[in-house]
Parts: sequence; C-alpha cells; structure tokens
Amino acid sequence: MNMAAGNALQLGSIEQFCRAAETGSFTSAAEILGLTPAAVSRSISRLEQRLGVRLFLRTTRAVKLTAEGELYWKECQLALEQIAEAERAITGAQTVPSGPLRISVSAAYGTFRLLPLMPAFTGLYPQIDIEISISDKIIDFVEEGFDLAIRLGIPQDSRLVAFKLEDATLGVFGTPAYLAKKGEPRGIDDLGEHDCIQYISPNTGRPLQWQFTDDQGTAIEKPITSRMRVLNDALGAVAWVNAGGGLYQTYRFAVGDALQRGDLVEVLQQYGGRSRPFSILYPQNRHLSARVRAFVDFLRSAVKT
Repeated sequence: MNMAAGNALQLGSIEQFCRAAETGSFTSAAEILGLTPAAVSRSISRLEQRLGVRLFLRTTRAVKLTAEGELYWKECQLALEQIAEAERAITGAQTVPSGPLRISVSAAYGTFRLLPLMPAFTGLYPQIDIEISISDKIIDFVEEGFDLAIRLGIPQDSRLVAFKLEDATLGVFGTPAYLAKKGEPRGIDDLGEHDCIQYISPNTGRPLQWQFTDDQGTAIEKPITSRMRVLNDALGAVAWVNAGGGLYQTYRFAVGDALQRGDLVEVLQQYGGRSRPFSILYPQNRHLSARVRAFVDFLRSAVKT
C-alpha cells in the first residue's frame, strides 16, 4: 500500500470512529456513511490495532467509549474540523462565516460587557450558532471543546494567543441606604469599620485583594477580611452590594446603570484609578476558522482598549 492510500484509509477510519462515538452504534455510523456495519467495525478494529489501545467497549446491544476513546474522540473532532475549515479557506467555499462557535467568558465580563454586544454580532453573522458559557473557572480548550475564551489578565502561556481587550476600571460602591447607616469611609483604613463583601476566586481559592492608589499615586493592594464572602461567581457579590449588604470593589462597567439611577454611590474615589485587564484567548496551534476570526475581529473593534 502506498503512503497516499494509507493516509486516506487512516482518515476514513478516523471519520468512521467519530461517527460511531457520536451515535454509540456501529450500525448507525454505517447508515450515515453509506457503509456496512461490518466494514465500520473492521475499520475501527484496525485503528485500535494501530494505536495499541481499546477505543470502545463492545456489547451485543451497543458500544461505549473507553477513557482512551473519549480523549481520542475529542482530539479527532478538532482535527477533522480544522481540515474542513482549511479546505473551505483554500477553495473559498466559506465566503460567509457559519457553524458553531463556543465561547467561555467570566461572569462579570460576560454579563455586563459581552452579552450586550451579542445582538450586533448575531445580526452581522446570522449563520453562526453561538454558545456562551459564563463561569469564572479556568477552562481546558481541548477537554471542553471551546473555540475561545475571555478572561481576566494576560496569561503567560505559550500554548495560547492572547489579545488584551481593555483595562476595566475599578471602584468601591455601596447603596445610599447602607452609607446612611454606616457612614462613608474617608480613607482606606476606614474599611475595617465597614461591611466589605469579599469575592473568593474559584481558580485560586483566595480572596481578590482590593486595589487602590495612595496619596502619592503609588499602587497598593488592601487585603479585606470579612464575614461576608461570595465563592465562584462575582455576580453574587454585585447582587449583594445592590441589595444594600455592604461595600464591594468591582468594575465600573458592572454597576454603570445602578450608578446612573442613583441606586449605588462610589466611595474612596480619591484612591481610585486602578484597573484590571481582560483578554481574548485561543489556542496557539489551532487553525482559526472564519467564524472565530470574525468574532475576534468584531470584539476587538467593539471594545476599545
């Protein structure tokens, strides 16, 4: 068998394996591909022999992926998608971006920055199917099948491409009713006399320190000790401060409407000016599909740095 024929057979076996994994049945995979169940079974057996691992657990009624099969399926899905996208790019078949786009975004940024922009994007690209996961937890692109992510910070990871979207300005906020009861802090040290809502990061298990500048303009961080803590989801802390529960440091974009209505008041403004960066991330070695490129270009244009 020449090399070209061997490669064609291998690619065909991978496609048959993916169909069987999707359907949980060699028979169903064969019907989709226009083959016989026996041919699919033989092809996958050759693939298992070449890899030296079992990909499926077989019974008389169904087939089930092994742990190795699950991992191989995820990698093969990505590979087949990249091949299809590369062919469309070369032939010019995908003149209009289309298909599924999976995005992971942190809670505050997703709710208050990304989602308000999505109607404009979906209007521009009606053939793209959008799925957005809103969570503060760090993701694994391969394991979880995301195309890109938006996260706090600029990660130093050679496996990822990262573009900074913006520096999000921070502030400390409370309701007028809370401030009428407890008084307004005049300095950073006054925070010890206040009910400060503390956010615990799901990725580190540690509270985020509050960030300020001192009288000389030097950046400082203030550890906050509090009996009121929110774990995993920063939106819970935003809801708590909106309900009059205390003071909370968050992004100005997360409370902009409440500030305009007068529902919240910013305090300690003389110590403000700090910000945190948000970045858009995608794997370094992944061929960018037309839909991913369209989204990256749209977001970088829509969010002014």
